[in-house]
Amino acid sequence: MTALREAVLAEARAWRGTPYQHQASCRGAGADCLGLIRGVWRAVYGAEPVTPPPYGRWPGPDEAERLHDAARRWLVARPDSAPRTGDVVLLAPHRGAPPTHCALVSQVEPLRLIHAWWQKSVVDTRMPPGWVIVENGVFAFPAPRSATGAR
Repeated sequence: MTALREAVLAEARAWRGTPYQHQASCRGAGADCLGLIRGVWRAVYGAEPVTPPPYGRWPGPDEAERLHDAARRWLVARPDSAPRTGDVVLLAPHRGAPPTHCALVSQVEPLRLIHAWWQKSVVDTRMPPGWVIVENGVFAFPAPRSATGAR
């Protein structure tokens, strides 16, 4: 595993136990699924490149597409690859649905994810039953020099 993937995974693990709080991104105090990814980004790169606009607890189609667009803009798409440890995955409640959840891969076999569990906390669990990784929904964190969007 690369040093970047190790740093991402170590930071994500440090968020375990952080209470679920919609639109929050503060390790130990509160986070939702996007807040977890944002917090890991800040730990690895410093400031976030953009602040996301307010979003609903259950993203509608437009918000889900914005989630996918942001992942494509700031992360490195891995469309033809199975998830690897340290990757960000976008999840949907069933095949064909838009992404409404995001997580970090903590283990590949069996697939385990670090994510903010609604109304609970940031946890490291097996892939939630029924959920699927959306098509073109696997991303890696970019090399640090390209994290500012100057790819």
